[in-house]
Amino acid sequence: MPPYVLPDRFGRWFAARGWAPRAHQLALCEAAAVGRSALLVAPTGGGKTLAGFLPSLIELAERPATRRARRLHTLYISPLKALAIDIARNLETPVAEMGLDIRLETRTGDTPPSRRARQRTAPPDLLLTTPEQLALLIAHRDAPSLFGALRAVIVDELHALTGSKRGDLLSLGLARLRALRPELRMIGLSATVANAARLARHLDRPERVSIIRGPDGAPPRVSILDSAERVPWAGHSARHALGEILAAVRRSRTALIFVNTRSQAEMIFQELWRSNEDNLPIALHHGSLAAGQRRKVEAAMARGELRAVVCTSTLDLGIDWGAVDLVIQIGAPKGIARLLQRIGRANHRMDEPSRAVLVPANRFEVLECRAALDALGEALLEDDVPRPGALDALAQHVLGAAVAGTLGVDALYAEVRTAEPYAGLERATFDRVVDFVATGGYALRSYEQYRRMRVLADGTLRITHPRVARQYRLNVGTIVEEPMVKVKLKRGRVLGEVEEYFIEQLAPGDTFLFAGEVLRFLGLREMQAEVSRSNGGEPKIPAYAGGKFPLSTFLAERVRRMLATPALQRGLPRQVRDWLALQRWRSLLPPADHLLVETFPRARRHYLVAYPFEGRLAHQTLGMLLTRRMERFGYRPLGFVASEYAVAVWSLDPPDRIANLFDQDMLGDDLEAWMAESSLLKRSFRNVALVAGLIERRHPGQEKSGRQVTFSSDLIYDVLRRHEPDHVLMQATWAEAARGLLDLGRLATMLSRVRDRIVWRQLDRISPLAVPVMLEIGREPVQGAARDALLEEAADELYAEASRLV
Repeated sequence: MPPYVLPDRFGRWFAARGWAPRAHQLALCEAAAVGRSALLVAPTGGGKTLAGFLPSLIELAERPATRRARRLHTLYISPLKALAIDIARNLETPVAEMGLDIRLETRTGDTPPSRRARQRTAPPDLLLTTPEQLALLIAHRDAPSLFGALRAVIVDELHALTGSKRGDLLSLGLARLRALRPELRMIGLSATVANAARLARHLDRPERVSIIRGPDGAPPRVSILDSAERVPWAGHSARHALGEILAAVRRSRTALIFVNTRSQAEMIFQELWRSNEDNLPIALHHGSLAAGQRRKVEAAMARGELRAVVCTSTLDLGIDWGAVDLVIQIGAPKGIARLLQRIGRANHRMDEPSRAVLVPANRFEVLECRAALDALGEALLEDDVPRPGALDALAQHVLGAAVAGTLGVDALYAEVRTAEPYAGLERATFDRVVDFVATGGYALRSYEQYRRMRVLADGTLRITHPRVARQYRLNVGTIVEEPMVKVKLKRGRVLGEVEEYFIEQLAPGDTFLFAGEVLRFLGLREMQAEVSRSNGGEPKIPAYAGGKFPLSTFLAERVRRMLATPALQRGLPRQVRDWLALQRWRSLLPPADHLLVETFPRARRHYLVAYPFEGRLAHQTLGMLLTRRMERFGYRPLGFVASEYAVAVWSLDPPDRIANLFDQDMLGDDLEAWMAESSLLKRSFRNVALVAGLIERRHPGQEKSGRQVTFSSDLIYDVLRRHEPDHVLMQATWAEAARGLLDLGRLATMLSRVRDRIVWRQLDRISPLAVPVMLEIGREPVQGAARDALLEEAADELYAEASRLV
């Protein structure tokens, strides 16, 4: 087959811009010409998004004049509505410059209802939207007509959507589109991933998908800040490096300063602003700020007016700013894929390297950053373990099918099985989900409000009342946030939102950091937190649930290997090497294939510290199970604390049956007993019930408060646990807790790995490696100067003793 050549009009447009069509752009056009789907895997930049649209633009430009009646030709799906809007704006340039008769529009939650209604009856040629809007569109009875001429679907940032409930819902929506249009062409756009073949299955059958790889581009230049200041043993603020961060900003044109949480973004922004003697224009961007404020920051970036933006994952994806020439990552990246995504935000020229600096906030993070940097040098990536599709997302999709009212239950099951996350779904489980949507399940079927759907004699799914459709459209989606309260200046604008529980802890007059300012809380008015600007007090920083990224299994394994291999430690900063040498002298560095457990007395208590390096969630679960087991063994435990790297438990009596404490059977009866008493399952059930539609937060003209939602979900949870413990939502709750809050998979793998491989060191005092976890925030009320004094005291004791003996 001869190589693909662009049509003259498109060839001239490329030439006028001094561009040559890239091989991956032509490969996508060639795949489209023979009706094949395609997955384009490429780093950020290189015309990846244009490549995705190129086949559609060519087809629309070449359609006969007699067939110019507007029918939806291409559907573009983005994980971010801001990205969809920006891509639409960028597409207008080639469409206008080539004089193409193509109409394109966006459809998000911000689109006026009148335009959304018109788009269903008079659609544009290209519609750019989000997964939630797709779910709404296919739930209309006129969906077969709307998508009747659809030729292509483009899913941008596909790697960021899969492996989540949002990705599950998207996969179900794509399965519906494939059923409506079997010849539909799917195009996935993705950053570099470890397993492209697995990712491609989210688009179509493997034999129908071509995997196309874009150019790798210049290797990024990534370094770790070797701070001249003393790197803390613990903490996450990186205050020690603020002067060096500002110096890096001065040397760059524009820098993106990434942090891992919204509360960290607020704190870092304030600290940088206090030290910003040159008055460099620095802005703040995170998901809780008002949309208008975020758009202002993005516009200022596009105009080149800012020197730096402190940001969270809200800028991991999306708008490309050519002026950004430096990425600064504060804190360890937690995963290679996320780090690559963030590095790629700097410098979108394929022939020039992106520049990034990693700024560890503590000494353990130096190890993690070093492991990440080494993995980048070896071009290694994490390979995420696939998970089955969530049953609560499936329940929402089933209800959407009933709202559309055009599909039978057998056809729906066959269609759902074509969605990659549900390929292994058994019919019995599917029928239980259908029964739940129809009746609420055995324990709830006597309550009319849970009878939302019925199955007609011919198998067709129909809703029981028109209000069910209204409620479905108000509550569609899988993103469950904690209850939020708007923060509003007195006689001023809304600054954004913080979580309801944080506001409940404030008294009038308290101050807190938000939107880059110190605010004084005046009171709660009509479910809005009214505030004024302030300069005084000790401001609190709002914390956000679910804001922390867990340490990836891949990086954890590399950190363990580094600690066990002296040769891999040579590139570490001197002060970190000294810290590890001191640990080797006082105790032992954790062996790669063993679990190091240390015990020591301190302040009339006995401490046990273990170093699994499996992430905070798995360690929290381990800590809770250890305290139960220690209680049974008579050690009288008092509490525990978990970090990304270690877990510490303290008790009144010294633990001695160490191997028994870490036996794998703790995941049996101990886990069951703890979960029966814990509120964690109730929290997971609340999220599952909201996604599945059992509990609805939004009603026409009103929205339930977080307290009301929690009260409702707790009541239902207690009923199901007592009368129907095998309810399909209880099954979904256990699955969500095991994957998320508990991270049982990693914990089980770790316990299996270290069986008969536990190294126990009995010490007479705290070890260097134990100091950070002992001083983790939340363990005991040791804050501020007292906390720092304890840290320094422990460090000084160790160094003084080492100096006397070495």
